[in-house]
Formats: sequence, C-alpha cells, structure tokens
Amino acid sequence: MAEYLRVSVGQHSDAGGKSCNQDFHGVRIPEGAELESKGVAMALADGISSSAVAHIASETAVKSFLQDYFCTSAAWSVKKSGDRVIAATNAWLTSHTNNSWARYDKDRGYVCTFTALVVKSTRAYFFHVGDARAYRVHGRGLEQLTRDHRQWISPDKSYLGRALGVNDQVEVDYHTVAVVPGDTFVLVTDGIHEVLGPNDIAAVIAENADDLNAAAEAVVRAAYDQGSDDNLTVQILRVEQIPQPKIHEFQQHAAELPFPPALGARSLIDGFEIVRELHMSNRSYVYLAVDTATGSKVVLKVPATDVREDPVALEQFLAEEWVARRIDSPYVLRSYQRSLAQNFLYVVTEYIEGQTLTQWMRDNPRAHFARVRALVEQIGKALRAFHRQDMIHQDVRPANVMIDSIGTAKLIDFGTVKVAGISEGIGSEDETILGTQQYSAPEYFMGEGGSARSDVFSLGVITYQMLTGRLPYGPEASQVRSRAGLNRLKYPPVCHYNRSCPTWIDGALRKALHPHPDRRYAEVSEFIHDLYHPRREFVNAVRPPLIERNPEAVWKGVSLLLAVIVVGQLMLSYL
Repeated sequence: MAEYLRVSVGQHSDAGGKSCNQDFHGVRIPEGAELESKGVAMALADGISSSAVAHIASETAVKSFLQDYFCTSAAWSVKKSGDRVIAATNAWLTSHTNNSWARYDKDRGYVCTFTALVVKSTRAYFFHVGDARAYRVHGRGLEQLTRDHRQWISPDKSYLGRALGVNDQVEVDYHTVAVVPGDTFVLVTDGIHEVLGPNDIAAVIAENADDLNAAAEAVVRAAYDQGSDDNLTVQILRVEQIPQPKIHEFQQHAAELPFPPALGARSLIDGFEIVRELHMSNRSYVYLAVDTATGSKVVLKVPATDVREDPVALEQFLAEEWVARRIDSPYVLRSYQRSLAQNFLYVVTEYIEGQTLTQWMRDNPRAHFARVRALVEQIGKALRAFHRQDMIHQDVRPANVMIDSIGTAKLIDFGTVKVAGISEGIGSEDETILGTQQYSAPEYFMGEGGSARSDVFSLGVITYQMLTGRLPYGPEASQVRSRAGLNRLKYPPVCHYNRSCPTWIDGALRKALHPHPDRRYAEVSEFIHDLYHPRREFVNAVRPPLIERNPEAVWKGVSLLLAVIVVGQLMLSYL
C-alpha cells in the first residue's frame, strides 16, 4: 500500500430546465497532515424549488461542511465531526428560516437536501438528508448507498420527509464502507436519478473513465436529453490509492487518539519540543513548545488526568480546537496548523507573548479612558466574531484575555463556548454554570441559559472594572435565583468611583449591565458604538445627586458643618 490517500474527482452542475440553479456542490482535497487526519470531503445540496432563498441554503450547507469539517479535532471520529458540523449548519439555516417570512411556511425558507462523502484512509463515510443519492459503481451498474427521504402519498404525489433548515433537530443518515483502489463513488441530485437509471449512469461514466469531469458533464447532458426539468448535479470520486492503515484504525474506524505520555522540558511529541510548563489546572496541563520544523513557539494543551475520566469534560476540551479553527479574527487566539500528523490527543494553538488583562489592570490601575475603550473595542470585535458563527463565549473575564507585546487584546479559552444546534458537551443550557461567577450574567444563575446579551453583560463587567477597579454588583449577581432577585440588583454609577467618567459612558454601562437581558444591548457592536458616540438619552440624563456621585465628600462636608456648629456653640457658651 502507498503512504497516502490519492483520489481523482470530476463534477458538474447545470440549471437544466430551470432558470435558476439552486444546487450547490464542492470538494476539498487537502495535503500533508490534514489529508491523513481528516481525509477528502465532497458534498452537494439541492435547494427546494418552492423557496426563493433555497440556493443560499444549498451554498451555505456545502461551504460550511467543507470548511468546518476540517476545523474539527483530529481526535474526533469522522462521524462525530460530520454530525457536529451538520447540526451547527442546520441550526443556522433553521434560525434564518424562523426569523424570516418563512417561519409560517417552511417550504419558502432556507431549506435544502444534503449529501456528503468523506474518504479517509481505507474507508468512505456518508452523511445524508433528503432525496439526493450516493452510489458506488458495482460492475456495470450502481449500488445505492443512501435511501430517499421522500414520503409518497400517491403514485404521482410526494413530499420531502427530511431536509436541513426545517426543524431545530435533524436526523442524519450515516453509513460507512471499506474502500479499495479503483472504487468509484457517485453523488447525484434528484434531477439526475429521477430520469436516469443506475445502469444508465454507470454506462456513461464507463465511457468517459479517463476524464471524470467529462463523465460528469456527460451524465448531466444525458439526464437533460431524457427530459429532466430540474437542476442537475453530479459528483464522481475514484479512489486511486489508499494508505497503510494505522494500528488504531485496525481497532476501530474512529480516529480516537490515545492520551499523550507524561511531558516535561525537552520532551518530543509529533514534532513539538516542550520548553516548559505554563499552567496546570484540574482541566488541562499547558506547555510552551517549539515546532521543530519551523522554530515557531506554540502552546500545547493536554487534558488533565481528571478530565480523561469525564466524557463531558473531555468533549469540552476537544471542542476548543474546532472553535478556534472556525473563528477568523485578529482578536481571537488562533489554532496552529501542524506540519506533521497528530498521533496523540492534545490541542495546539499560537503562543502569545504578553500578559493577561488581569495583570494589565494591576499594572494600570488608573489607565486613561481612551486606552480602556480601545481594549474593550478589541474584545468586543472578538465576541462579534463568535456571535457571527452562532457561538456564545460564556466565559469572558480578564484571565481569558491576553494583551500581546504590541498592545492587542486576544480572547482565549474556548472550553465553555456554546455552539448553536449542539448541546452535547459544549455549554448546554441544562448544565452547571461554566463561566466565572463574578463575570457571568444573572440569567445563568436562574437556569435560563445564555445568549449574545450574556456576553455583552460580561464585557460590561470588564469595562466597569477597568474604569473603577471594582465589580458592579459584587457577589450579588451570582446569588440571583428569581425575577425578584433581579429587581433587587442596583447598578452603582461609575462616577461613584471615577469622577472623570462622562455621564453618557455611565449610561452605556448601565444599559450593558442591566440585570434583565431584554433591556440590555442586543449586540456587542451597539455597546461599542455608544462608547465612542454619546447617545442623546445618556448625555441628557439627569446627573445623579452629589450623595450618589460622591458620598464621601458629602459626609465630609456634613461632618465639617457639624464641627463648625459645635465649635460655634462652645464659643457662644463662653461669651
């Protein structure tokens, strides 16, 4: 057997008898370590004809799978990676359907069928929802590897039983088969298989075996000539060579990697040399390491001993790498692209030369407001990158923000991130509170789960602390268990502790830190905007009385007045 997987691919799509092509397709063939750890992925989607936005759903489904699948942890099986990615995509599509005019008529929403093929090492894996089909060439015919999710009411009337973008949860068919060199797999939409039989498709492919792109075009042309009035898409993948399977692949088909051995200075693991230990906790052991191939410094994080025995905690640990790879922002910690294949279970990220925001606040207790605002804006941009991907960080606190050597803030630690559509292991609403209590929004303590507004609250706490050196509600927010408890939380104006803070900045913080989430900023960007642009309602707000703005000065004045009165009375008594 060869050392690596090699495939040939051909694909073609056409609008066919329709004015608009709502099908979408794609393939990704990585190289090097990524090819070994994740394999080759191919996918197609077919938007439902009753929806004017179904082409967006198709494109989103395919692009998300081909991007996000390769972002998942190498320690996850192909099935787990595919299921996670499809669930997240379905949540995005369903959310857009429910927030559009189609919420009462799903047939007009962001809905599509979806079929994907992953070839990794010596096996092929299929994920399928809808009525497209996956085949394997078998002799002079095709072996159907998926089943149609179409419900027939009568011989001439049917409806789609399953699709992405319809419901919050989607059932995905999963199937895996062993592969050998020469195996050919075919993915087609219903516009093809409804007019061409398996033998017809196989015959066309056989006639064009030397050029798979030409074969795909020929299949589309044959379907059109047979009278198909639908969009037409074909993908063909032929396995040219397969690698020698690894030991753990003989044991099972999943890529579940073993835990690494004990590590210390000068230890070597998958091309990384350990320099020193950076941090140890009950969740992970973190090391500074060097990529021996490039000389780059990296951070290598290994699950702690306790985590290895806790499936939920282990899932949270492994999810960090997927989250890091999905987020593209200069203000978010980046994952590190390995030059060698991963043989043990760990997470590797970039190394940030700098200090935590916690230490920065100790070093800059009276930082100028402009500097504080700039850092808050950068953290806010990091959170926006999460929210655009339908993720909630859930643990925004100074210890999870690094300030690098040039003063850029970067958000780190993704173990508590909640991904839309996924509850297994990552930030489930019915789990215990995963964030740090002093910075968590009150709704978490009421068991209501979090939202983007919860991250806004946490960012507001950090901003307040940077300006005053104090927490806005102290430990009281974490003690809230009811609506009555929320109503008892009283926001102490920033000017109590920082007289130079303008009234409009205090107004923005009051809104960001409101105990009731529905009265907070809905988006981080709104909060950041109000930190730079005085909102009229905040500028014109009634300035709090002196007793609230500076109670110490008031009581000193009262004491001085009483002293004057006492002295005056004493002097009068001697006259």
